Amino acid sequence: MPSVGKTGFPVRYKLVGLTATLAALTYLDRVCISVLAPSITKEFHLTQVQMSYVFSAFTLAYAAFEIPTAWWADRIGSRAVVTRIVAWWSSFTILTAAAFSFPSLLALRFLFGIGEAGAWPNAARVFSRWIPARERGIVQGVFFSGAHLSGALTPGIVLWMTGFLSWRQIFVCCGCVGFFWATLWYWWFRDEPGDHPSVSAAERDLILSERNLPPHEGHGASSFAAVFRHRSSWLLCMMYVANTYGTYFLITWLPTYLKDIRHFAKTELAIFAGLPLGLSVVADIFGGLLTDWLTKRFGIRFGRCAIGVTGYAVAGVAMAIAAGAGNNRLAAVLIAVATAASMFTLAPSWAACIDIGGRRAGVLGAAMNTAGNIGGMLSPIILAYLVRAFSDWAIPLYVLAGLYIVAAGCWLGIRPDRPITAELAPVR
Repeated sequence: MPSVGKTGFPVRYKLVGLTATLAALTYLDRVCISVLAPSITKEFHLTQVQMSYVFSAFTLAYAAFEIPTAWWADRIGSRAVVTRIVAWWSSFTILTAAAFSFPSLLALRFLFGIGEAGAWPNAARVFSRWIPARERGIVQGVFFSGAHLSGALTPGIVLWMTGFLSWRQIFVCCGCVGFFWATLWYWWFRDEPGDHPSVSAAERDLILSERNLPPHEGHGASSFAAVFRHRSSWLLCMMYVANTYGTYFLITWLPTYLKDIRHFAKTELAIFAGLPLGLSVVADIFGGLLTDWLTKRFGIRFGRCAIGVTGYAVAGVAMAIAAGAGNNRLAAVLIAVATAASMFTLAPSWAACIDIGGRRAGVLGAAMNTAGNIGGMLSPIILAYLVRAFSDWAIPLYVLAGLYIVAAGCWLGIRPDRPITAELAPVR
């Protein structure tokens, strides 16, 4: 039986629930703009390419500030840093309602991206300190399921809100939610389980004995550089480009693709725009359960990498078929299947990040997420230019399918069984 807190329920599981709501909030504020894009484009007379730059302004800032924010958390702790992250991004979500031109939209979305940077690496950092190694896969799965459930529900919720609120008012409503969360986080969370008043001695001892962190090390440049001297760090980063590139297609241009190219009306549009992330909720949970089970049975490398290779291979094939499908509903379902297969890899990806990074899990997670968000930043821009050049929406989908296949190849070389050491071992 799991070790319980003083209140009778493991405190670390309450933490997982709270961080899952953090993941949900990140997707609420990201996805709403894709649903509201037609209204924004119409009001400001934006071209498709200009709107792609609005989408990517967030991602550029998010990628640029991931590593500095994670490094800051290593110095002062995730309690204070995550509170700042959520309060900042919520402020600029609300301020998006004050946009008055294309340049102002770019600036506001860029500042929003600065604020949200570091949220997911901080979650990995928190899990590295609060979650025993044997539970990390399913915990990561629960975390990502929170994000993807939010992403699946947000299109329908926002479309419903458009019936009685303007796009500006919707941004205000979405932004206000974050302030409630930030207050709860700062009041309840502690950086170390031993400092939390509700953690029992038995649960504290279980966490500390099984979290597999190397001895404490400083925050100097040599320790920081160790992350980037490890071969698996680079392969994780390359792999994650495909995942985030695909994710940003979903939360930027997919509603437009389904409406203009696949000709879905409002009701079907809400269903099929949310379906990829809806299926991803199931994939997140089962990916986490399976990676933990395989790791226990066959070892940590097979337990992480087998899922990575298989998930991305399936995603690549399904996306390629969707690109050329003549049936609209079949194409939409295959896009959802490809997305879910790619998200099936998220739990082992972030669990491997903790396995390899140890006390540097936050910085490694930030590096991986930064690389991914470079792909995410380019995704809407590349799509807009490809569609303008070739007048064919199938080509961007074939590009995404190719990226998924490359990601499958990266997993063949990732070694979760060879962590970064405090001694700054050379690349292996």
